[in-house]
Amino acid sequence: MPTEKEKMLAGALYNPADPEIKNLREKTHRLCRAYNNAVTDDDKEALLQQFLPKQGSGLYIEPPFFCDYGENIYAGNDVYFNYNCVILDSATVTIGHNCLFGPSVQIYTPLHPMQAAERNTAIEYARPVTIGNNVWVGGNATILPGVTIGNNCVIGAGSVVTKDIPANSLAVGNPARVIRHIEQ
Repeated sequence: MPTEKEKMLAGALYNPADPEIKNLREKTHRLCRAYNNAVTDDDKEALLQQFLPKQGSGLYIEPPFFCDYGENIYAGNDVYFNYNCVILDSATVTIGHNCLFGPSVQIYTPLHPMQAAERNTAIEYARPVTIGNNVWVGGNATILPGVTIGNNCVIGAGSVVTKDIPANSLAVGNPARVIRHIEQ
């Protein structure tokens, strides 16, 4: 019988109040608070290693930053998050190399059932998010569960990305739509 955490990572319905999941989330929230209050870059780096262990070199995050588990986030080399970003990582969030995230970018993987009776049981499920290399996500953009953004894309500020964006695209709006191809 799979654990609730195994169900969560497999994209099946799971109970987020399960003690194992809840304890991990609470631990990560404590580390995020410590990171957001850290004064020196050395202190910040040590904390990042604890709650985001799957990172390449050159990850820099301006506090405040918030995530649920941290261990489900894979960040490539030279990734920058500006102030006030949130990653709800109930499923895997994979971020390529050389990515820039403006202030208040939100990346969500959890979903709730559409039927009210099922939703009221507090179960949920999650879908992974994948962001390619050399992607720039403008401030206050939101990336929804299950989305893949290809390499070399630009996502306009304030956009809500509800579906996959092909490589080398500029996408803007709510919902985000590709408005042009970016020549490389």
